[in-house]
Amino acid sequence: MFSDAEVAALYDLLNPWDPDRRPGDRFYFPLIMAADSVLDVGCGTGAMLHVARDHGHRGRLVGLDPDRAALDRARRRGDIEWVEGTAAEASSGTGFDLAVMTGHAFQNLLTDDELRTSLAAIHAALRPDGCFAFETRHPQARAWEGWTSANPEDIADVVTESGRHLRYWHDVDSVTGDVVAFHGTVAEPDGTVLRELHESLRFLDVAALGGFLAEAGFAIEAQYGDWEGGPIDAASREIITLARRG
Repeated sequence: MFSDAEVAALYDLLNPWDPDRRPGDRFYFPLIMAADSVLDVGCGTGAMLHVARDHGHRGRLVGLDPDRAALDRARRRGDIEWVEGTAAEASSGTGFDLAVMTGHAFQNLLTDDELRTSLAAIHAALRPDGCFAFETRHPQARAWEGWTSANPEDIADVVTESGRHLRYWHDVDSVTGDVVAFHGTVAEPDGTVLRELHESLRFLDVAALGGFLAEAGFAIEAQYGDWEGGPIDAASREIITLARRG
């Protein structure tokens, strides 16, 4: 009733990449524009790299994602390289100046093995002293508690490119250790369900995250608790990390 291609288009509506209006996008944008070569791990529909090229980035831009429907949408632009694959399948020895995982994509790495293999691959894809920039939600903020249809702020009403009106919301299915399983519901405005999108995210704390990065050969250059560059403290909702390849 609601195709993978429609899901990809809906993602762009729910998550427009706009450095003028969205603080997270504004944080990453100058890093991307200053790097000669960029690997976007978990690029999704490619919106970030599209914007970079639109704003004059002349270097190498590569998007990597395992979702074929999202990549089909990304490939509407042909002056960027698009690769189907997971973070662990990033090509080694490619010498990128910058690798990024935006949109909390880092949290899709659920197991210790996934984290280790993915970080090792990203490390190998960077040039010496290359930078890996990403964010993960700080577990202390318990963001998942707001992912419910009972929370009006979690309900999004959108109009698709074809003029179709849709409603979208989340519900949590389980919390097991540091992994939260949940689903998003795509529905008609009257609540008629069209599709459920299931996902799990891992919420690492600062210490655990630092351990995995060090094991992979990264040195943390900076960490922030918000998109304005504030320190990580008891009120932080994010762990925003810049790490260098050793």
